[in-house]
Amino acid sequence: MSSQPAPLLALDLTGTFAFGLNGALTAVRAARLDVVGVVVLGMITALGGGFIRDVLIDSLPPATLLDWRYYTLAAGGGLIAFALSRHLRRAERAIDVVDAVGLSTFAVIGAAKALDAGLGVAPAILLGVITAVGGGTIRDTLVGQVPTVLRTGLYAIPAMVGAAVTALTVETDVYGLPAALGAATACFLIRVLGLRFGLDAPEPPETRGSRAGA
Repeated sequence: MSSQPAPLLALDLTGTFAFGLNGALTAVRAARLDVVGVVVLGMITALGGGFIRDVLIDSLPPATLLDWRYYTLAAGGGLIAFALSRHLRRAERAIDVVDAVGLSTFAVIGAAKALDAGLGVAPAILLGVITAVGGGTIRDTLVGQVPTVLRTGLYAIPAMVGAAVTALTVETDVYGLPAALGAATACFLIRVLGLRFGLDAPEPPETRGSRAGA
């Protein structure tokens, strides 16, 4: 079972469910898959980033396999997305907000776990981002899409901010539950503001405006 503080554990489990739900919905939209395919891609979205992180820091078996709640919530999100996909599409904005909670929590927990394993600040920030976006990247690759994190919206940048704030607080010996929640909040606000105002990461000068033109 997880040893995280209860508030962070609750956010982590909520994010796992949201990633499973959102990942499966993306799979439903992107490809004609049966129930197995939809649930598997939902679980990959929810658990994939943590798997990559734990393999890279040699923390095996991965933490999400040691606590039944993680893979159960990931599979449950996938099943709900499969059964109610037509109705859930009308609530995509709300699901995106819950997804932002998962992004924020995973970025913070990923960076903190990397630092706890003895890595430096830069690798910890990188692993925080990988934890947050890795599962979605694997999902998009499997359905033949350019990963969302590489093509649209503010996604990796908020995760990087959350991971960086986490690393800074750990290095200055002020990391704790308030600092972790503060780092997650910073990531969450950037992501939600990006959704609200349609903000994107900078594009190369020669491609600016091409998306709108298309």
